[in-house]
Amino acid sequence: MATPEELSNLTADKQVDARGTACPGPLLEAKRAITTVPMGGVMELLSSDQSTNKDIPRWAKKIGHDYLGVVEEAGFWRLFVKRGK
Repeated sequence: MATPEELSNLTADKQVDARGTACPGPLLEAKRAITTVPMGGVMELLSSDQSTNKDIPRWAKKIGHDYLGVVEEAGFWRLFVKRGK
């Protein structure tokens, strides 16, 4: 996994803002959005729902994407996933 500093400097191919939506909203938005990211590309998901921090890594591993890590901001998280297939 990348460090928060590395992730903060990463330019995502797609940013999904799911702040303000409760579980399973952020996960559903991530599932929809990852299909528009090129293979090997990076999606950044913004979420204010803490359960997303467990859901996204689990989903990424199950599907075959690489979970790169999370950066905590004031009141929300930035989660990074690299599209694997």
